[in-house]
Amino acid sequence: MSRIDALPPLREVIAAHDLRAKKQLGQNFLLDLNLTARIARTAGVEGAQVLEVGPGPGGLTRGLLAEGAAKVLAVEKDARCLPALAQIAEAYPGRLDVVNGDALDIDPADHLTPPWKVCANLPYNIGTELLIRWLTPPTWPPPWSSLTLMFQKEVAQRIVAEPGGKAYGRLAVLAQWRCDARIALTLPPEAFVPAPKVHSAVVYLTALPEPRFEADAQVLERVVAAGFNQRRKMLRAALKGLAPNIEHRLRAAGIAPTDRAETVPLEAWCALAREMG
Repeated sequence: MSRIDALPPLREVIAAHDLRAKKQLGQNFLLDLNLTARIARTAGVEGAQVLEVGPGPGGLTRGLLAEGAAKVLAVEKDARCLPALAQIAEAYPGRLDVVNGDALDIDPADHLTPPWKVCANLPYNIGTELLIRWLTPPTWPPPWSSLTLMFQKEVAQRIVAEPGGKAYGRLAVLAQWRCDARIALTLPPEAFVPAPKVHSAVVYLTALPEPRFEADAQVLERVVAAGFNQRRKMLRAALKGLAPNIEHRLRAAGIAPTDRAETVPLEAWCALAREMG
């Protein structure tokens, strides 16, 4: 493994600070600094302000700083990791702010100036919830310009999925409504410590200036969630609790009441949201 900075290899850092990954925190550490630098390059962080969630011992943090991020806000819930992150802050003076806390409770706007980029090897247990929050802010465009996020490969495939397959669902609709999304690279289990049971993938999402189709975000999220929560049912049954005349509204949106959620394209979901609004 080649060096990207003068700091010790990550295995030495983990050993020195006894940073064994905790399953309850969804931790899987990426130790190859060549890979973390590659992810940072994918995110295009040179000169940018960056939010990182769950830095752990700081492998991706070091990649972001080595690739020229102007400032990194690293939000870490596990206090055991703070000494290791403090060493990185010393090596990159004035460029790394570390906040010890839960990313679900912290407002990046208190620390960063929009538009910032998000780049993170997300903890498995909060990754999807954070993504939904980033995709559904009160106003659009959001305070971030891009999201470069590590997920389990199955979750990544759900984000970029097309209509008609089992992977297509709520994540695909909400992500593709307001973003361009692609899988940038995939990683095998052995790239991580401890090795997870599944492959992982990095998804790169860029915020569109405006959503692809007009719709109210809260209405769209509610309609899509209801449709995919019972994806085996016809939509007239899956959505009957949302409105008494749901069949009429489905037809008005160009959707057959007998269709199932996974066959409905993004544009039609937005049309239905407008009918329900």
